[in-house]
Amino acid sequence: MSIFDVAIIGGGLAGKSTAIHLLKKGYSTLILEKSQPNKYIPCAGGMAASVRNYLPIHLENAIETEIKRVHFSWRNEDPVVAELSGKSPFLIVNRKKLDELLTKEVYRFGASILFSLIIEHLKFDNNNWLIQCDNKKIFRAKYLVIADGSESLWASYLRLGPNKPKYASTIAINIKGLGNVEKNTVRFEFGSIKYGFAWAFPMQESINIGLGSFIGDAKIKDRELYEYIVKSLGFENVQYKTIFKRLRIWNGFHKLHNERVLAVGDAASLCDPFLAEGIRPSLISSYYASETIDKCLASNTNHLHEYSSLMKDNWSKSMIWGKRIAEVFYR
Repeated sequence: MSIFDVAIIGGGLAGKSTAIHLLKKGYSTLILEKSQPNKYIPCAGGMAASVRNYLPIHLENAIETEIKRVHFSWRNEDPVVAELSGKSPFLIVNRKKLDELLTKEVYRFGASILFSLIIEHLKFDNNNWLIQCDNKKIFRAKYLVIADGSESLWASYLRLGPNKPKYASTIAINIKGLGNVEKNTVRFEFGSIKYGFAWAFPMQESINIGLGSFIGDAKIKDRELYEYIVKSLGFENVQYKTIFKRLRIWNGFHKLHNERVLAVGDAASLCDPFLAEGIRPSLISSYYASETIDKCLASNTNHLHEYSSLMKDNWSKSMIWGKRIAEVFYR
């Protein structure tokens, strides 16, 4: 049985980005994904332009909008508009296109993504991970990356991140047209959502609308509420589909590694607890995960603790204030 250098459970943004970083360094990498190919990924697509430095591909073909200003309101009143300085500091990307670009890059390096596989058992044996799938296939890898998103079962099982993750309850809506939202402007609406806020991110021909509640795992169930948000953005009598999702948000410093295994992206509970930013921590964690694994494989040592330290310094320290602000502001 062949042994991969790295196996990655989860083929989303963090999983594929980690894989490409490792593939570029020459390591054999396997991605195991439980969903079918081309699964729809609910994501507003907002990201700071600076994090493109952590992305292992060129982003241009996935950019929908370059944001020039941010519009804030309180219960749809008292608007405040902030002009953003610098060259395209904030971008809206098309997650479907971005996912396709990442998949194409994985295949370009000759790696495999195996879809529709459910992991049934993980075992660390003789310095290798044994991964048993529901189709009875067993894979072996020297290192393991957990990248299976906010609903990850393996992160907790392998003691990666908090023992009891905290979640934000979110709703994602996509509507054709832009309503009353200007093309290069993102909207944030506070005061209408209990313990959270609503946001609107314009794309080329549609708009991504989101609602999020960030304290106490509160559920957003009131359809009148999100219809009110949709109408406030200039839409009347439109058809749309709502997608409910829980986001595993940052909740303090926690170890993100164990014996030859680490967690990245949403599975690592890295989502911003104040603004629900998920793309940036996914890309940052995938970059530092690949750098740490590369160092271990190249020197035949096991120093994955450096990954937890790097994420603490480059992400978690800034989240302390996000958590504090959220706990005060959203109440």
